[in-house]
Amino acid sequence: MNDNRHTDTRHEIYLQMPLYVIALFVLCDIWMLTVSVVAGIVGIIFTAVYSVVVIVLYISSRVSSEAAYANRAMENGRVQKDLIREFPIPYAILDKTGRIAWANDEFAHITNTSKRKLMRLTAMQVFEGLTHEMIPGECDEPVHADIEYDGKEYRVEIKNIRVNPDGPVDSVQEQENSEHEEEMENLPVTEDQPQEKKTIKRKKHTGVTNFTAMYLFDMTERNKLAKENEEQKLVTGLIYIDNYDEIFDDLEEVRHSLLVALVDRKINKYMANVDAIVRSFEKDKYMFVMPKKYLPQLQENKFALLDEVKAINIGNDLPLTLSISLGTEYKSFIEDFEAARSAMELALGRGGDQVVLKSNDKITYYGGRSQGTEKSTRVKARVKTLAFKELLETKEKVIIMAHKNPDMDAFGSAIGVYRMVNSMNKEAHIVINEVSSAISPIYGNFTANSMYGDDMIINNEQAIEMINADTMLVVVDVNNPSLTECEELISYAKTVVVFDHHRQTKDVIANATLSYVEPFASSACEMIAEMLQYMDEKIKLRPSEADAMYAGILIDTDNFLTKTGVRTFEAAAYLRRSGADVMRVRKMFRSDIDSYRQKADGVRNAEMVLGMFAVSVFEPKEGPESPIVLTAKVANEMLNIAGVRASFVIAQLGDDVKISARSIDDVNVQIIMERMGGGGHANIAAAQFTNTTKEEVKEQLVNLLEEMYKEGDI
Repeated sequence: MNDNRHTDTRHEIYLQMPLYVIALFVLCDIWMLTVSVVAGIVGIIFTAVYSVVVIVLYISSRVSSEAAYANRAMENGRVQKDLIREFPIPYAILDKTGRIAWANDEFAHITNTSKRKLMRLTAMQVFEGLTHEMIPGECDEPVHADIEYDGKEYRVEIKNIRVNPDGPVDSVQEQENSEHEEEMENLPVTEDQPQEKKTIKRKKHTGVTNFTAMYLFDMTERNKLAKENEEQKLVTGLIYIDNYDEIFDDLEEVRHSLLVALVDRKINKYMANVDAIVRSFEKDKYMFVMPKKYLPQLQENKFALLDEVKAINIGNDLPLTLSISLGTEYKSFIEDFEAARSAMELALGRGGDQVVLKSNDKITYYGGRSQGTEKSTRVKARVKTLAFKELLETKEKVIIMAHKNPDMDAFGSAIGVYRMVNSMNKEAHIVINEVSSAISPIYGNFTANSMYGDDMIINNEQAIEMINADTMLVVVDVNNPSLTECEELISYAKTVVVFDHHRQTKDVIANATLSYVEPFASSACEMIAEMLQYMDEKIKLRPSEADAMYAGILIDTDNFLTKTGVRTFEAAAYLRRSGADVMRVRKMFRSDIDSYRQKADGVRNAEMVLGMFAVSVFEPKEGPESPIVLTAKVANEMLNIAGVRASFVIAQLGDDVKISARSIDDVNVQIIMERMGGGGHANIAAAQFTNTTKEEVKEQLVNLLEEMYKEGDI
């Protein structure tokens, strides 16, 4: 507004400049009269003629310029109005209720509605994706939203604008108000002054109306191209045959080539449906790449290749199983491949026969319903034993650690490692902070025995103090760092070794120098018993040590009823030869009468879900036997009920609720407990909850069982 006034003033000065020259001519005429009368008269005549011409031209130019300015202003207004009306981006003005007050031609075109009809509608009535909450207040920031309309995708921007319906404010008055307001701002503060300032500001903004402007940006083509670009990204994956050697060892040699051909055909045919390129780089290993757009298709059929390959039977007694891993959504293709390799390690660590999809630190599992095939070869155990021995030779001290609230498998495997370390004349210590009722019957055989030093069992503080560069940390019966007895020790140790039989999850001990995770083993004690036999030194276990390891196998297999194989009985036979007494172990782990009654109550509360899952809810009481152990015993006992494929015991333990899960059939309770935030083994798993009740947990479990059964996951 001020710029226009300055422009008008300058134009007026330009028009008046010839008039100012008349005064100059008059002065010249006066001077000329003093020099020459004739010259002065001539100058006066010239000045008079010039003045008449200039005045006439000034009057006519002023009238014509004012008309020209008026026409130009009117033309500019029409141009601006036409530009807004014909603006190619759909644009509308809303009132505070969202009603459309004005819309341009493009807005009316995309809505296929006349402007007259639009004025009777609100934006929420025209576009279903908009709500009243999206209309910003006077001081709110602009709102952005994505909507769909008439088959197109739009990006909506809604923001506040200020409109003066009375026309432009006079610039001089506006400047005076501004100066007055500035003076008021500089006055000393009094009680009445703030209200006076507010009054001036209200007067200044009188007549200004707030409206809401809405812009629509067509994102259809952009989103389409972005989607196509995302779908054409490559996903890399690996396919491993889990039990290749075991299958071919039991199969006639003449059928080997036929089995390989059938497996190749199944894999290539399945991957051809998703436009994938598959190449075999070893006899039992494949690599593939495929467009990302086909990944939802594979997820929807739950990677049916697992079942298709498992159905191949040309005389093989064992079913053929695969492990598949995929990596996607990383910054580069190399990172995708590394994610696929990491996912394959996780799939094999969980027992195989499953798919692991790793995408930007998110891990998804598919399959894993089978219990896996026991590895008949002990090559891996021998190799890991030799590697452990080599590491042990470079260290002076070993700290052995299991999981919190150690059970007999954790304690027995720690005792086995303790004996291996001592056989090489190395110092060894076992970290135990609290002696649970699960190990108390046999714990005293070591603490009260003078053959073991007072520092055989240490706590967290002692372990942290003694760990140094010459110390090896051995973690047994657990591979999740958050579940260990002292997670802090893992970060302090330079050399970490892991021996475990549980299926791996995404949370693993990442910096392990040596990791021996064998999910096919029945227990950690079984693994350590095998390793003891491959040590070069002739290790002679003491009877108490053999009892501890034998008890670990006995408890984890539920008296050799679940998760047992040839190697399990071979390990038990070795421990029997080393002095383990079956009757002595059995007597140590008998229940008292109250605990037995509680176990009977837990079984009596069992309900059948889907006719195959036993679910019991009870609240164990404190007694000689740990409530956690008692809960596990109830779950084991319910497996003896005819028709039960898996059992679940929900127990209230103080403020927490715990689920103990067991299975006797092909149901993998680990994947069920993982869905509820827990984990464990294929036959033995658990989950723990806080800030909830056992009834709510039961409802959640039943709903999950029904959902997974309906989807074919169990």
